[in-house]
Amino acid sequence: MRLNNYISSTGLCSRREADKLVEQGKVTINGKVAKIGQSVEEGDSVKVNNKLIKQKKNDVYIALNKPVGITCTTERHIKGNIIDYVNYPERIFPIGRLDKPSEGLILLTNDGNIVNKILREENKHEKEYAVTVDKNISDDFINKMSNGVRIFNPVTNKYVTTKKCKITKVNARTFRIVLTQGLNRQIRRMCEVFGYSVQKLQRVRIMDLTLKGLPTGKWRQLSEKEVKGLIK
Repeated sequence: MRLNNYISSTGLCSRREADKLVEQGKVTINGKVAKIGQSVEEGDSVKVNNKLIKQKKNDVYIALNKPVGITCTTERHIKGNIIDYVNYPERIFPIGRLDKPSEGLILLTNDGNIVNKILREENKHEKEYAVTVDKNISDDFINKMSNGVRIFNPVTNKYVTTKKCKITKVNARTFRIVLTQGLNRQIRRMCEVFGYSVQKLQRVRIMDLTLKGLPTGKWRQLSEKEVKGLIK
């Protein structure tokens, strides 16, 4: 098994984060500093930061209806972090993120292999949001939002035009938007371009999963059928 797959299968982090740990020289195999792309054989001793890691036995998949104010980070020193909030007995981490002022559906897991399958942009997995803004929505706003908006992406420090998306007006100040990409604070930045400020942002769907039967602040385990639907 490739090293990054092995590390992610322990629930420590995603494969991408595992590669970073390897690059930083924090991973050893049988006492020797590991290299990117190296393989792990049965019986090998793999350590991260000098701590032995082992493959987990049970995969965990959780759906949480995140309330406003919870931060999607695994850093436990940050007050209101999502890991302490869920308080699951095994190590888990969120798949993607919802910013602190936002609420709604987010998934958590200990399966690093599933992360890229869900988040990879080319897979075109839909995520739907209900958005309320500070003033009445015009037809021109809906049209321009749905046809791609040039926004600044602080992660790459460059401007990017968002992909075309589906937008439906719900009432005077609320609309639903379906995205297949997940840029940093994307919806808020798109609205700002046209002079709108987001008052409420709720993710209501990830692929076939919805908030149905899941009150704000509560979480549940995904069924086997739901998990299969995520990796189809």
